[in-house]
Amino acid sequence: MSTTTTSARTIHGVPLAAIDRILDLALAEDNPRGDITADTIVPAGATATCAVRARQAGVLSGATVFARTMEKVNPDIQVRQLVTDGERFAAGDTLLTVTGPAAGILTGERVGLNLLQRMSAIATATRVLVDEVAHTKARIVDTRKTTPGLRVLERYAVRCGGGVNHRDNLSEAFMAKDNHLALFENGPELTAALKDVRSRLGHTTAMEVEVDSIEQLPAVLEAGVDVIMLDNFDPADIPAAIELIAGRALVEASGNINASTVRAVAEAGVDVISSGAITHSVQAIDLGLDMVVA
Repeated sequence: MSTTTTSARTIHGVPLAAIDRILDLALAEDNPRGDITADTIVPAGATATCAVRARQAGVLSGATVFARTMEKVNPDIQVRQLVTDGERFAAGDTLLTVTGPAAGILTGERVGLNLLQRMSAIATATRVLVDEVAHTKARIVDTRKTTPGLRVLERYAVRCGGGVNHRDNLSEAFMAKDNHLALFENGPELTAALKDVRSRLGHTTAMEVEVDSIEQLPAVLEAGVDVIMLDNFDPADIPAAIELIAGRALVEASGNINASTVRAVAEAGVDVISSGAITHSVQAIDLGLDMVVA
């Protein structure tokens, strides 16, 4: 797939305007007054070809964002995508090829690779968890523990890894966590507070409440919430919580979710498993750009 210009308003469901805001800030940060090195050492009119190659295995995300980066630096740069977002790749695979003005490629290289490496790391980490629970009904979802300013890209990367997005922001859904609940006594007071919330929310707004012990469940269930999050529950305790909930709410599990714990949590019978680690604790996938002067 060759990319020279982008006319669509969205790229894989991500608003182009949101991508451009991120890229404009990143490029201005990295190149505020010109690229001293590329502007002085690269011969005028020099063109080049290069390949983005994987130095380790993973799942690709951000190829079109990389291409958009190059396009914004110089619209004469062409990027060809050889691996599709969401597709697995092996160490040594060529993921993208880039051709065009050499100075522009060198100027856009770091910003483009930074985003491609991080997004691919998130997609890869997500796919690990998705594969671990594939035999269960549980879905892997992300959290708001994203890099400030990059959420729209990181959430797309989660989707590339086979995951599903949780609420996008604080305005999107009601979600009462431990610090919210600490303002009320567990029992009738908490139930009344949640029922009051329900009476004031629109009918399309979901209510989710986090609990960190089975003792909190009766008061929350009495309020008729839509989703109950079991926070840091031992997998052995989850079946008892699910039995008490008895289908009255969707059951989400969260806390200490990683490749070594996710299978047991999923097999305990939850509907959703949310993980902050897939966005906040990933290590960039090792990708490199190798250039050959044309």
